[in-house]
Amino acid sequence: METFLNANLLNWDDRAELHATDKTGSYRIDSVLAGGSNLYELESSEVGDIVGKDIVHLQCHIGLDTISLRNLGAGSVTGLDFSPRAIVAARDFAAKAGSDVRFVESPVFEAVEALDRTYDIVYVTWGSVNWLDDVFRWARVVADLLRPGGRLYLAEGHPLMFQCNRKGKALELKHDWRTPAGRPLAWKEDLTYTGDERVLEHPRYYEWIHPISDVVNALIAAGLSLDFLNEHDKVSWQHFSFAVRAGKDMYGLPEDAPKIPMAYSIGATKRGVGTYRIVPKKVDSH
Repeated sequence: METFLNANLLNWDDRAELHATDKTGSYRIDSVLAGGSNLYELESSEVGDIVGKDIVHLQCHIGLDTISLRNLGAGSVTGLDFSPRAIVAARDFAAKAGSDVRFVESPVFEAVEALDRTYDIVYVTWGSVNWLDDVFRWARVVADLLRPGGRLYLAEGHPLMFQCNRKGKALELKHDWRTPAGRPLAWKEDLTYTGDERVLEHPRYYEWIHPISDVVNALIAAGLSLDFLNEHDKVSWQHFSFAVRAGKDMYGLPEDAPKIPMAYSIGATKRGVGTYRIVPKKVDSH
């Protein structure tokens, strides 16, 4: 397992360096540094009230979404990522924006120890769960980071989309619906997803497909209650070469193609302590 995770770290270090100097406009760097937001309409409409809330953004990459949350009125905001280069870039962006967002370098499975506090909201979006070999362990981390009554917001690519051949010219199932932890999908791609023409030094990486049922059951087992589960026919990147623009900054399938869910989103709340308290039966003493 260490081999897969080390390869992913090298790959994301490379991506962080390219994305932090993004010339394609994908990350809307100037807008975020000027006090704006690069959140997509989907998560903006679903995340709910964040004003004054303490938020942790897991797998935050170069921190622009994280800074956006602060720009949108969140209270304290912390970003966490396993890539040293990503965290360096995120801290640099925060300094340039004059933002007090905190960034912590840590693998997501070690987030509880690295952060040593709890939050009102755990925020996780776009290209996160598919990089993890164990969603049940991830869900326990989410639960441990939340205060009682705190909530998770997750937006992610749909597993059915990930099952399809993303190199194909039309929809075509290629991968199993669940990826074994020890046998991840292996990829080698020289370029990152933004359209940047600079070549990655470490192009190999590994991913896992997790059924939505596993994600939901993992959250329930960790002590969260589901508030909503939504599926969407568009996603925030051009997963297939034949995908087309679908609204602002999202991609969907062409009109003449059968539609599949391309993303899903989950809202869940940590059950409060004592909600399921068992009252001991009184015993007569005579």
